[in-house]
Amino acid sequence: MSLTAGIVGLPNVGKSTLFNAITNKHILAENYPFATIDPNVGVVTVPDERQDKLVSMYNPKKNISTAYEFTDIAGLVKGASKGEGLGNKFLAHIREVDAIVEVVRCFENGKIIHVDGEVNPIRDIETINLELSIADLDIITTRLEKVGKKARTSKNKEDILELETLEKAKKALEENVPLRQVSFTDEEKLILKPFSFLTIKPIIYLANISEEELGKEDNNYVKEVKDYATREDAKVVSLCAKVEEELSELSNEDKKEMLEALGEETSGLDKLIKATYDLLGLATYFTVGPDEVRAWTFKKGMNAKRCAGIIHTDFEKGFIRAEVISYEDLINYGSELKVKEAGRARLEGKDYLMQDGDICHFRFNV
Repeated sequence: MSLTAGIVGLPNVGKSTLFNAITNKHILAENYPFATIDPNVGVVTVPDERQDKLVSMYNPKKNISTAYEFTDIAGLVKGASKGEGLGNKFLAHIREVDAIVEVVRCFENGKIIHVDGEVNPIRDIETINLELSIADLDIITTRLEKVGKKARTSKNKEDILELETLEKAKKALEENVPLRQVSFTDEEKLILKPFSFLTIKPIIYLANISEEELGKEDNNYVKEVKDYATREDAKVVSLCAKVEEELSELSNEDKKEMLEALGEETSGLDKLIKATYDLLGLATYFTVGPDEVRAWTFKKGMNAKRCAGIIHTDFEKGFIRAEVISYEDLINYGSELKVKEAGRARLEGKDYLMQDGDICHFRFNV
């Protein structure tokens, strides 16, 4: 299952430094706009304490974590929707991602040039969000001219529904409401899907702070970002991108010591990965045994048959049933045998909705 979160933001807010931490690669991260021109893709493993416990229980030959992608996208500037800077590249690349991580600079540093001359996170957020809205409005306006004539002439129900849906979306954007905040019916969502609208994508705001502010109360910039995000029902993750880059180069033991020294229990990057995983609507089921403990990513709401297909298409084609136990039951009872003896193991059919933390063994016949 290939899903991607796109890292966006104005130039010099810490995007590429964050991406270095994510992938432990050293892509260009210079102190000038447009240092990142082409999108860079990095795969991250999702930290999961449950998997660590399963590994200690089964002591498998192989341990495979679940993963998804982050894409670092070229810095955006005001006027991107009209082609300013690398606007067209930016907009094309962001259309391809499933969720947005918007990096916002929430620290002062005279040595790092801000593209607008001063630190103002709300202005930065509004600059980016406005450009995304304008880009969506341009697409809607162009499409309305075509579908409007067609709907008035044909009186076709599908054309009329598309016209009404696009007008609804246009009205929201003109009122400065991103499409992700608009309530659309399932039919309307199907109409909007092919357009890959930018403002309909789920979003996380990442507040990039200084090392000195780690482990302390939120500074005023972060508080402003959180207030803004609350109005959008969006999440905010705070971290220091520079520190995360340093942590990514350390061993697990040294990383733990550094986090303790900074007064942090978990790295900001781990928090971001988990928050983005949830934002993408993803969850994890496990397959376990002496040969391998493996985490599998699935989209929340997927049934057992489709989840089996994530492992192999033959599993889905020849699906018979899924033998399922919950992670909590396995930990509480101490072994699969004891879970079964307690009557807590289940046989589920193809329509069973997979739950986060399910431990599965699929029966199939091809």
